Amino acid sequence: MRRPSPFRLLGRSSRSQARRGEVLTLHGAFQTPVFMPVGTQATVKGITPENLKDLGAEIILANTYHLFVRPGHELVEKMGGLHRFMHWDRPILTDSGGFQIYSLRDLATITEQGAGFKSHLDGSSLFLSPEDAVKVQEALGSDIMMCLDTCIPYPATREETVDATALTHRWAQRSREAQKETGQLLFGIVQGGMYEDLRAQAVEDLVAIGFDGYALGGLSVGEPSDVMMEVTAKTAMLLPEDFPRYLMGVGTPEDLVEGVYRGIDMFDCVMPTRNARNGMLFTSTGRVVIKNARYHDDPLPVDEKCDCYTCRNYSRAYLRHLYMAREILSSQLNTIHNLHYYVGLMSDIREAIEEDRFEELRENFYRKRKAT
Repeated sequence: MRRPSPFRLLGRSSRSQARRGEVLTLHGAFQTPVFMPVGTQATVKGITPENLKDLGAEIILANTYHLFVRPGHELVEKMGGLHRFMHWDRPILTDSGGFQIYSLRDLATITEQGAGFKSHLDGSSLFLSPEDAVKVQEALGSDIMMCLDTCIPYPATREETVDATALTHRWAQRSREAQKETGQLLFGIVQGGMYEDLRAQAVEDLVAIGFDGYALGGLSVGEPSDVMMEVTAKTAMLLPEDFPRYLMGVGTPEDLVEGVYRGIDMFDCVMPTRNARNGMLFTSTGRVVIKNARYHDDPLPVDEKCDCYTCRNYSRAYLRHLYMAREILSSQLNTIHNLHYYVGLMSDIREAIEEDRFEELRENFYRKRKAT
């Protein structure tokens, strides 16, 4: 059954599949294309909700699996839902936990009924069915819920991919049937590995069920970047134009630009926050590894073209000192900068699409990197 779309198309590029829009949720609208900072355990590591708002984040991601394991969705619901629990009043998307079960597959058993797994915390036995995943996310109160899916590794045989994709479809049907009329949105996840025909069939099956948006799953799992983008481009073109498109777990700044070029609206990745904690900073001209000795007495900000709190107030020398001294402030300042860069890149992309100069932005994006 086709559902009314929460997505409004506001513009598109005349020379690519890039598009500009907004998605309406219970906690307001967010603008697309968008990057969603990852707050796996009801917190974006190293940064406060106020910091996130200051740098322009409109939506964040939390994770069903981790919140199911700890502290438990019942507690979050008792505390007034995820928004109140973590002091964030803007939209939240919750991943169903399918990727975490995939990444912990040595501890998991996948059956028709769902995923049985052992807690990565204490080894206790747990179970998550498609219905459970929806129930947990409804208790969390997220604005966008994701169907439980079976993530397919790379490489995988066609037989393995056929079976896993079919299971994801059956789970999607059960998820949709389990969904209550809470006003929360539910997205289906397109699997199919690297097989074009299986991806096409998955799109057809999900659209027939009817979801509020459609995500591309099972990418960025070890395949070459060009393969990932080829699958993304061919699959995105099959998705309904009037619904949001989400490329899960991707990626680098280059991935964001290329994903938008191919018609993707939503992205998430731990890269800007994880790399910040590891001392890698993203700038308009490329990456800065702040621990390098060359920054020992460098008085410049990380990026002279950046107006984030970190770049306005601190030098590369100071940031290197904090990182080498293993100070907590290092992670906070680096995270503020990296997320400001990611959110700012998406804001620039939205403006460029509005003015129909996205391809120019894309060319300049790569030109600046070649020059350094």
